[in-house]
Amino acid sequence: METLGAPDTAPAAEAAELVLAPRLRERRLAAGMTLEAAARRAGLSPAHLSRLESGLRQPSLPMLLGLARMYGTTVSDLLGETSAEPDPIVRGAEMTPVPAGGWTYWRAGGTGRAMQALRLHIPAGAQRALVRVHPGEEWLYVTAGTLELVLGERTHTLDAGDGAHFDSLVPHRLAAAGAPGVDLLFVHTLMQSDAAALCIGAPEAIRMRGERS
Repeated sequence: METLGAPDTAPAAEAAELVLAPRLRERRLAAGMTLEAAARRAGLSPAHLSRLESGLRQPSLPMLLGLARMYGTTVSDLLGETSAEPDPIVRGAEMTPVPAGGWTYWRAGGTGRAMQALRLHIPAGAQRALVRVHPGEEWLYVTAGTLELVLGERTHTLDAGDGAHFDSLVPHRLAAAGAPGVDLLFVHTLMQSDAAALCIGAPEAIRMRGERS
């Protein structure tokens, strides 16, 4: 299991933040969207989206996934991890940890594909109340710890070695069942959709969680 907070994660996270802010603005402009229009589709205030594009705020992972879908691109692209040609091999040393919204994730697949593969670490308590729903499919495999996976009205407990494959239009929630958290392999299809469609529940509560991220 990866150890969160290790000294070598800080420089990588800072580098990702420096790339992310201008990329968010570039991708918005490339999509032909004004700040106000993009913020409305993303379920954010224009001021908050402006802070994201200025590097004054960092998006949570669900928000980052939503912005990538909205702009028709990938999280890897927003983080500047693209290459001229899709590379089928991803070396362990190249999997840079990126913290977002209390989770830590590593790119585990090539760029420019219809699916995105990630390694995830979800600490205990992180994003427990956040329910997601969006077009596409998701597949996950627990490598360490215990996952609490809510699909619709059912709650499933998955231990190391267990997996799940589901339609992500089914409202779903991922959380660690206990300390020290859970580690996953995670694959999802990349489909363009509004960030606001990623979460359900009280809109103001969701927005406030984004503002604090």
